[in-house]
This record gives sequence, structure tokens and C-alpha cells, in this order.
Amino acid sequence: MRTLLRSLAAGVALLTCVAGASAMSSGKPEYGPRDETERGLWQQMDEYERELKNSEFLMNDPALNSYVKGVLCKAVGAERCGATRIYIVRTPYYNAMMAPNGMMIVWSGLLLRTRNEAELATVLGHEFAHFEKRHSIQMYNNVKSKTDAMTWLSVLPGGFLAQMSLMGSVMSFNRDMERQADLVALDDLARNGYDPIAASEIWEQLRAEMDSTSEGRRMRKAMDNAGDFFSSHPNSKERMEYLRAAAIGKRSSGQTMGTESYRRAMAPWWPQLINDQIKLNQFGATEFLLASMARGAWTADLLYARGELYRARGKEGDFASAIGFYKQAIAQDALLAESYRGLGVSLIRSGSKDEGKKALKQYLEKRPDADDHGIVSMMATTS
Repeated sequence: MRTLLRSLAAGVALLTCVAGASAMSSGKPEYGPRDETERGLWQQMDEYERELKNSEFLMNDPALNSYVKGVLCKAVGAERCGATRIYIVRTPYYNAMMAPNGMMIVWSGLLLRTRNEAELATVLGHEFAHFEKRHSIQMYNNVKSKTDAMTWLSVLPGGFLAQMSLMGSVMSFNRDMERQADLVALDDLARNGYDPIAASEIWEQLRAEMDSTSEGRRMRKAMDNAGDFFSSHPNSKERMEYLRAAAIGKRSSGQTMGTESYRRAMAPWWPQLINDQIKLNQFGATEFLLASMARGAWTADLLYARGELYRARGKEGDFASAIGFYKQAIAQDALLAESYRGLGVSLIRSGSKDEGKKALKQYLEKRPDADDHGIVSMMATTS
């Protein structure tokens, strides 16, 4: 599954918005193909979108999708964002991408990593900027002068994912395009009420995470060749400098990060996002990720996540550490029911059965409709 999803990412991210830009009519942006070549690409992406709608990995919750779309619309304006349809795909890696027909794909790993609305808006706005600036049309024309990629697509076996992988192998944005998308997104943030400093902060955090998970240059090279989001982007130091410098002059009172509203929207999904991340079995990388998100201020949701991480590893001393993290999480937010479940399991595994069963019963009281109600109930009552 991981290989297939990365193939999908490589193709769509690099195909981003093959036919997009705004032609102004009566003051409103219009998005659509401009000639036969663009119409063919548009139709191809319509077919991809039809397949995506049936994917088992889609997170179709109306509230979640409405919230994410709302962040994009606030960042770029209601008229501009009307051209997009957002699909949230359940996979624990960072990515977002936009296709030429207005299809935007957001991976759930992005929702885990962004700490507020402004950071999420940065990423979504960046992809939208590629759409409006017609960057993929420019890259496609360069490729077409060398090879008829679309002819390859028409005969390539293997279906949607294989085709997207091929397109990812022949198209990519240059760094000038990436820089332009960065700065357009930053302008949108500032103009529409988000603190533009988030543009520097999210890229800094994400690049640091990527560096922490790459074990030397060999892995970094392999990740870049596999279509990693950062392979064509400006390096981290340069990027942080120009984004931070640009943001300073655009900050003003009344701008927001949207931290609390983001936490409320993600709260129902946080346990699932954390569970998917932990299943990657990358303890060090996940520990680094949580610490970078906390920045020394460990909130209840991050403490719960850290407890889950240590409990899942289960080495000597890990259950004791997990118990401590869960108790801290509960002290900060007693409504985060999953903390009681993790605490109960960890206590039982540590030999404190009675105390553990009590915690599990508290979890069931707070989550009477939990999917795991049956198995947790059994653990809470079995002698």
C-alpha cells in the first residue's frame, strides 16, 4: 500500500494543476482548459477523480471535509476556492497535491503534522498557487517537446497508479516555481487573516522531520527519487529565510494562527491519526515529530500520543513512561477518553490490574459507542 500511495503522490503532485489559471471575467476567476491539449489532460484527471471517489482509503466524514475545505477557502477566498474539490486520503505521510481539474488530495499525515489552521492553509495555498500560475502547463510543454507523454499514458498498462507514476517521472516543478508558489500562498495568508509567519514555521518543521528520518545521504537521495515533496523545493535554510523575511512585513494585528479551532476540528480524529503514525514502526521519527509539534509545551493530545508511542514499543521501562504520559494528559484534559484506555492497558501490562481495569471502565463510560467496546469491556471485567 505504501508503494502504491507514493506512486500516486509522485504523479499527482508533479502534475499539479495542469490546466488551471484564472482568466478574469467580470472580476471572477475562471478555471478550465484553454486548448485541445489541456482538454485532454483535464479529461484524464476527471477519470482519475472518478476512480479516487471509490477508494477505500478516503476519509468521507462530511464535517472533516467541510472544515479542511473551509480553511482553503479562507486562505484564498471563496470565489477562487470554488473551483476545487478536496479528497482526504488516509495515509500517515505528509503530502497535499492539486490536479488540473480542481481535484485536491490531502493525505491524513498532513493533518497530523500541522498545528494550526494557518499552517494547514500554507500548504493548501501553496498547491493552489501552482494551480493558478499554470506551472504544470509550462513543465508539460517542456516535456512534450522531448516525448509524447500523453501517448504513453494511453497505452500504459497497470491502470491509474502506474499512469500517475509515469507522469511523476517526466514532470517536476523547478525551484523558481516552488518559490513563487510559496510567496503567493504567503500573500494570501496575510491578506485573508492568517498570520503569515506560519509559512516559515510549517516548512521548517516538516523539513526537520524529513532530515530526522533520513539515515544519511543514501536515504535522502532515495526519498527524493521516490517523489518526496521536498525533492524540487528550495533548501530549508534558504526557504526559511525568505519566507520569514517576507512574513515580517505582512504581519498585523488581528491575524490568527487558528490553533484552538484546529484542535477542536482534529480532536475526533486525533487517536486515528496517531495510531496510523505509530503503525509505521518508526519510534525515533515519531518521537521527534511529537517533540517538534510540542515545542516544549506538551498539550493533552500530544501527551496522549506520546503515551501511545511508548506503549506500542513496549520495551523495558516503556509502560511506566506511558503511564506517566497518560496521567499527565488526563490531568490536562479529562475528556480525552482514549487516554484512559491507554492508561488502563499500560497499568495491566505493568501488573497493576485493578487500577488498570478501573481506567478501562472510565474509558467505556466516556466512549459507550466505541468501536473497541467489546474487547475493552472484556479486559475490564476478566479476572
